[in-house]
Parts: sequence; C-alpha cells; structure tokens
Amino acid sequence: MTDELSAQPTVVTVEARAHGWRVDHFLCRLWPNYSRALFQKAIEQQAVQVNGLAVKASRRLRVNDLVSVRLPTLPDRSVAPEEHPLDVLFEDEHLVVINKPAGMITHPGRGNPTGTLAAALQFHFDQLSDVAGEDRPGIVHRLDRDTTGVIVVAKDNQVHSRLAEQFEQREVTKQYVALAWGVFDRDSDWIETHLRVNPREREKMMVCEPGENTRVATTFYEVIERFYDFTWVRLHPRTGRTHQLRVHLQHLGHPIVADRLYGGRAEFRRSQLGTQRETRPSLSRGGSPTGAARPGDSAGSGRDEAPDAGTVPVDPDVLICRQALHAQRLSFRHPVTQAPLTFEAPLPADMARTLAALRETR
Repeated sequence: MTDELSAQPTVVTVEARAHGWRVDHFLCRLWPNYSRALFQKAIEQQAVQVNGLAVKASRRLRVNDLVSVRLPTLPDRSVAPEEHPLDVLFEDEHLVVINKPAGMITHPGRGNPTGTLAAALQFHFDQLSDVAGEDRPGIVHRLDRDTTGVIVVAKDNQVHSRLAEQFEQREVTKQYVALAWGVFDRDSDWIETHLRVNPREREKMMVCEPGENTRVATTFYEVIERFYDFTWVRLHPRTGRTHQLRVHLQHLGHPIVADRLYGGRAEFRRSQLGTQRETRPSLSRGGSPTGAARPGDSAGSGRDEAPDAGTVPVDPDVLICRQALHAQRLSFRHPVTQAPLTFEAPLPADMARTLAALRETR
C-alpha cells in the first residue's frame, strides 16, 4: 500500500465540531470515498500523523490539531460537465445558491448518470468542493428530483464542512410550500415520527415505531389557504430525512398533490376541479394510497422519477405533473463572514398555475 500513497500529504486543521472524534472516524467524514479499513491501514503504516507524530486509529482529536494524511489515488469518478441552464440566486467566492428546477436529480445515482445538478455545476463553475465525493461536487444537501427551490453549493472543502455543520446542528432554517389533498383541521401543528426505509418498496420511506435503523423526523406546518378538498400549506422541517415532508403529509392523510410515490397519482388536471372527492387518493389504514400504482406501473414506478414527458405538461388540461412541493426559503450563516443570509426562490409556474385554477373555482 505504501507505494500507492501520494507523495505530498494533505494537512487539515481540526475544527470545534470534530473535537473528541477518533482519527479514523474524522478521516472517513472528510473523505467518504475511502473506506475506514483503508484509513486504518494508512495509520498502521504511519501515513497519518497528528501534530507531526504517528498515532493509533483510536486517538481522540482536539481543536486545532493538525492532521496530515497521504492518500492513495482512487479511480476517477468525477462528473463530466454538462451544459444545463442554472438559475443562480447568489454567488460569491465561497458559495453559490441555486433555484433548482423540477426534473433535475441533485447528483448521479443508480439509473441516472446524466442530466444532474452536479454535472451542470461542473460546467458553470471552475472550483467546487469534493468533500462529499468526486461525484457530488459542491453538494452540501439535496432536494428530490421533482422538488424545486433553494439549494446551496460550496466552492471549497472548508466552506463545505462549515455549511454541513450548520445543517447537522440544525442551525439552518428551511421553509417549503406544498399543495396537499384534503382540508387540514388545524391551522398549525407539529408532526414528529420515526422513519425508516419501506422493506417492501425500497425506494420509499415509511413511518414506523422507534427501533433499530429508524430516525426521528420532525416537521412544523402552517396552513396558508384552504380550498374545497385541498390545502395550501407552509412546512418547516426541523430534521432533514429522505422524503420527510412527503411521508409526513401522507401520514396525516393529506398526501401532496401529484406525488406519484406517496400519493398514487402522477398529475393533477383542470378537469378534476369540482370533482375532487371522487378523484382524491384514498388512504389505507397504514397511510399508503390504496389506489396507488404498483411498482412497474407508469403512474407510480419503483423509482422516484419524472414522467417521460418531463415536468412540462404537454396536455393543456394538466395543471401539474410532479409533486407540488417547493423549497421556498433557506436561511443560514455565511460560513466565512458569519453574516446571516436568507434566500427565497419564486413559486414555479406549474404550482402558481394550479393555485390560480383552485382560486378561480373556489
């Protein structure tokens, strides 16, 4: 292994959030593309040093320790740049804030190697962080493919780590808006559950009892406007679990409109207005849509994918053909200046069109 290590070490200063961490755990967090076993071998061969001294994997770090590590070269997994337009809300030398469109995956995944936000970022910006891996340049957090709105991108690893710490410490304020089926009986409330991967449909999450492999998820909601069998709602996630908002609204019996994965319907049509109670997804006792398409069906395939026609309706009767969920606002501290920042993305056209149609037929 020694022959494969880089000649020049990478030196990192331990920040406050990593105080007390084991050396091997710290390295795994910084370079997730490398395995813990690899770092332990590097430590055994003294390719990892703290303050100029060889250490054991169990060594606990302190603030301002200097960690020096020589890393082996991994196969190139970098994302090829792709020319896709980006709606940039803000940019400075440290970070970029993007208004993500519907239909764009945040980073490459199984079955989705191209057309990602990561590829578009590679094309538009010369420098991006790689702390999350070469296939996730600059990506600090993510939004689902068909969720629109504000997403922040880091230009270097130190900025990335500081932003990630704010997300981990729940210092970032996130605000979403959504259109949901049914009329909420309360003006506002907290939703707190445990979530886990659905064992029968691995692409979905589900509410469950506390236990192994479950995580607490907390959301606060506020009703903005009520319609006949619909509610326009503001959502404040306290945690950031996969599909959290979509699962929580389904759990309440109010799935998000046109959410193919959790609502069973991939689109909402103008012709459905006024007949909503007959066309509303019916929920089983467990909170799953009984009328939902099974994995493999076109309306609710086994993956959280956009419809073949994309997210722009080709039928004028279709108001929206993706989940009516928008990451409207994001607030955090600038990772370098510490200045408070708030960014807001305007409501996308399909959601604005749907709201206007509901108001016309109130």
